[in-house]
Amino acid sequence: MLVSVSTTRRVFLLAATGLVLLGLRRGGSFRPALATEGGNFEIAKTEAEWRRLLTPQQFEVLREEDTERAWSSPLNKEHRPGVYRCAGCGLPTFSSETKFESGTGWPSFWAALDDSIRTKPEGIEYFYPRTEVHCRRCGGHLGHVFNDGPPPTHLRYCMNGVALTFEPARAASSGN
Repeated sequence: MLVSVSTTRRVFLLAATGLVLLGLRRGGSFRPALATEGGNFEIAKTEAEWRRLLTPQQFEVLREEDTERAWSSPLNKEHRPGVYRCAGCGLPTFSSETKFESGTGWPSFWAALDDSIRTKPEGIEYFYPRTEVHCRRCGGHLGHVFNDGPPPTHLRYCMNGVALTFEPARAASSGN
């Protein structure tokens, strides 16, 4: 079997391109695990403490920047008024007033609550820039934000449901 130099060069270039894209995808990634070792967060815990506090899936998402499977979160079907909190530390992060159906399979919001999150460019995945969203208090990875959301912000905060908890708004008292 003969292998031409041009075929070998093409395979090499494709492999090199794949490695570069993989590097861009993970380039500049924010490692919340560093926060557990005394980073710049109000709440810092050891890995063992986070593992005791969180479920295995929550730990994978919040501390290891994993992503839950699309359409798996019960929060997709949550439509009551209330507040979404970081599952790691309880910080209020999103209001139900900014939640919308994005069709992506993850709870989506067009705005975060003031001073609740921090963002960090993650790099490029599938030729699309990605920006990570982390809890500003504990550094937990919540999801990503994209520039394809609805007005008025045109942002889509695509969150992992397992990284959030939902607190329904209290019913107004009847005054009786």
